Amino acid sequence: MYQPLECRPDSYREWYQRGNKLRAEGYYQEALTSYERALNYRPSDYWTWYRKGVVLEALGYYHEAITSYDRAIAIEPNNYWAWYEQGCIYFIEFTQYHRAISCFTKALAAHPQDYWATYRIGEAWRNLGECERAIDYYNKALELRSDDFWSYYRRGEAQQHWGKLQLALKSYDLALSLEPDDYWAWYQKGMVLQQLNRLTEAIKCYQQALNLNSQIDWIWYQQACCYALLKNTNWAIMSLEKAIDLYPEKYLELAANEAIWQKFRSSTGFQLLLTNKSRRYIE
Repeated sequence: MYQPLECRPDSYREWYQRGNKLRAEGYYQEALTSYERALNYRPSDYWTWYRKGVVLEALGYYHEAITSYDRAIAIEPNNYWAWYEQGCIYFIEFTQYHRAISCFTKALAAHPQDYWATYRIGEAWRNLGECERAIDYYNKALELRSDDFWSYYRRGEAQQHWGKLQLALKSYDLALSLEPDDYWAWYQKGMVLQQLNRLTEAIKCYQQALNLNSQIDWIWYQQACCYALLKNTNWAIMSLEKAIDLYPEKYLELAANEAIWQKFRSSTGFQLLLTNKSRRYIE
């Protein structure tokens, strides 16, 4: 538990250092008070305004944090940190991606070789649906970190959404070469192969993903759809059943209404599956 200091600080440096210590120990409210006292001594100090912003952000006071970062920026407009942290708030907390891009761009002006600001700009453009711009920044991030799983993975997503499926496959393969046990990357690669109608290969990817995490309902369902398209009835129904067991309401409805199952609905086994699962989960 936090214990107040016996000796009351009486200078900027003492209050600032006290704030740093309390922040590092997780006593954010007490740290905030210390930074405010430090600013009474030195109201034009960049680092105190910046650290105050960090504490306000940790406390969830995001608008106040941005104001504190703004004060820091007004003092040192070419300092990386306040621009970057402000960009993170706009990106993560407010999903204001254009503002985030502006902040990260200013951060890059201070540190042109910074991986994180570069990667975050790519993420912001991807969330805005600007896939080509996003890919440019992921490529720049990979020039800075050639073994970065996330830049390959997110580049694959952007390429996939942009319709560049062969390129997306290469990006997911590179991501998997770095983290072969990432089930999301196996799933995304499976989705691309399914879009390319390479169904047997897609199933292998889905199975790799399910070997790593068997509780993902939509992977079972996509695998079921691939088997259905291959007219492999037994495996299609088995995979569909797994999906239904994980999310009954969603997949019972899809099994009853989605076009891919139309030819299956006349079979006794399929009807029994829907009837039994409906009785178990819905009725």
